[in-house]
Amino acid sequence: MKLFSSTTLGSIRLSNHIVMAPMTRSRAIGNMPNDLMAEYYAQRASAGLIITEGVAPSPNGLGYPRIPGAFSEEQTEGWKKIADAVHQEGGKIFMQLMHVGRVAHPLNMPEGAEIVAPSAIAAKGQMYTDQKGPKEQPVPKAMSTDEVKATIGEYVQSAKNAIEAGFDGVELHGANGYLIEQFINPKVNQRTDEYGGSVENRSRFLLEIAEQTGAAIGKERVGVRLSPYGAFNDMPAYDGVDKDYSYIAEQLGQIGLSYIHLVDHSGMGAPEVPDAIKETIREKFGNTLILSGSYDAERAEADLQAGKAGLIAFGKPFLANPDLVSRFEHGAELNDPDFGTFYTPGEKGYTDYPALEEVEAK
Repeated sequence: MKLFSSTTLGSIRLSNHIVMAPMTRSRAIGNMPNDLMAEYYAQRASAGLIITEGVAPSPNGLGYPRIPGAFSEEQTEGWKKIADAVHQEGGKIFMQLMHVGRVAHPLNMPEGAEIVAPSAIAAKGQMYTDQKGPKEQPVPKAMSTDEVKATIGEYVQSAKNAIEAGFDGVELHGANGYLIEQFINPKVNQRTDEYGGSVENRSRFLLEIAEQTGAAIGKERVGVRLSPYGAFNDMPAYDGVDKDYSYIAEQLGQIGLSYIHLVDHSGMGAPEVPDAIKETIREKFGNTLILSGSYDAERAEADLQAGKAGLIAFGKPFLANPDLVSRFEHGAELNDPDFGTFYTPGEKGYTDYPALEEVEAK
């Protein structure tokens, strides 16, 4: 099966076509990557490629409880343990850089950090805090043009920190209603400067991050995650989505990035991403397309064989099955995820899911 055959991502050799999708797990106490996280990722290193949970490129990017950062020397040292642990198991790993923008609460952020966004428009809904439970999300501060450019620099520096820590590359999180997508969506971005208005301006933030990050660490080490038709974190639908993402894909292809990771959250209640825009993005971009969204092994193999994607990403199945690749290969039953421990601190529901041989031994 193609799913289990080796392949390449740019110049990086992957043991199979299976990607572990990024998943927020909230185990980084004090925003520091730690030994427990190293164990978690090493357990799943049989994936052709691991993409980490979202990692904040600055204190302003920390909106959830217990999210790791990549903006300090101490954090870089912590990430070295994780990259080393995965590489020792023969895996490859990219760090996902995620600035949450307006999807945040001050109780989840260090002193001096600010909730920022393209425009002063609050996201509907609540944010969980360890101190006081769910709280309404505040109105963010609209970023000045200089602050936008400074934030681009934070992404670039964090990408350099990831490479220093031994990572194989980085993924820019432009999906799920976080800061990059907040710039792209015209109903959230009401700016009148060079980062608002036309699609060329609304996508400028992403494209400048991509171009400058690629220049800093090598464009073959940079991917982008996108979610056209995504509704998470109060992303309103708008006319012209297909045209916007066709333009973005073409521009990312001209920059020469390694991949676009396209997520379809229709299995979780969001609108389905039409096959037509998936195909348009693949053609306009020209490099590797990773598809994710409620895949099983059978559908993944079919889409790979049909040439719809170069790699397929799996989320929750990897969360509950550290040996997912082996289970797929043997047609074995999968562990069910424990939804109650998705975001709780500690090893329960994180590193204690049994591997297949443990189940069979019992």
